[in-house]
Amino acid sequence: MSDSTVTQPEGREQQTLPRTVTSEGGRRLLGRLRSPRRPRLWFEILLIAVSYWTYSLIRNAVPEQKAQALRNADWIWRTEHLLGVAVEESVNHAVNSVTWLIIGMNYYYATLHFVVTLGVLVWLFRSHPGRYAAARLALFATTGVALLGYYLFPLAPPRLMNGGRFVDTVTVHHTWGSMASGDLKHMSNQYAAMPSMHIGWSLWCGLTVFALASVPWVRVLGLLYPAATLLVIVSTANHFWLDAVGGALCLAFGFTLSRGWYGMWPYLLPRSPAGTAPPPSTVVAEHRGTEEKRTGDETGAPQTAATRINPPHPPE
Repeated sequence: MSDSTVTQPEGREQQTLPRTVTSEGGRRLLGRLRSPRRPRLWFEILLIAVSYWTYSLIRNAVPEQKAQALRNADWIWRTEHLLGVAVEESVNHAVNSVTWLIIGMNYYYATLHFVVTLGVLVWLFRSHPGRYAAARLALFATTGVALLGYYLFPLAPPRLMNGGRFVDTVTVHHTWGSMASGDLKHMSNQYAAMPSMHIGWSLWCGLTVFALASVPWVRVLGLLYPAATLLVIVSTANHFWLDAVGGALCLAFGFTLSRGWYGMWPYLLPRSPAGTAPPPSTVVAEHRGTEEKRTGDETGAPQTAATRINPPHPPE
């Protein structure tokens, strides 16, 4: 009787201990996943490639639902008229009348969407490794939630609306400014206009550059980029401007998810992960500041580059 009484608590302890260890290990693992770490190049290349391939596959696999997409486009157009903001047709025809401008916008629409986004990702990877993962999560979440919009609200772009109100600028000017025009139209879902990921991605790029760049004119370019993208998507009749609102809402979701996971907005995280060496540019700036402070302490006055070259003579 006494032996069984003694062994029963021991059995309970043996059952409880693994659960405690497991829960602590789980919390430790979760803490590691939620802590910014220096990204690995091979992993990021693979992740971006697989993620974009998956996104494109799902986007194009969503049933086109042409009839519903056209009805939704008519509803958007009527709603904009009721609100007095239906400016897309006027902008489309006005810009289309300037051949060199609309051709440039066609190529802008086809290329910068990818080039600028990848460029900002590379810049973050090299110069802001501590903020890279959180900013990348915001971008990926933005893109992922957009897939729900394509499925739940199929929408024809203005250039495909019934009635021929809008000019399909890619077809008219024989450029390759859209995957949904010309010979490439069979490779892409033409009725996935809401939300606009051209706006979602360009806003992400613009906010990232504005928040983290140190050169003033580069920060201004960051703000101008999404504004120029909005003009392009409307001028080429690929989107209603309300599609841009949908893209901005997706980005807001992406940033909120990133903040919830990392506990801080991406741009407020440390520039370099804890326990790792900062980027070379940061090391140079900090070393320069340390040298200036040390020189200032020795002479009793703050030193500039000029006083380091020509130090003041002591009074005679």
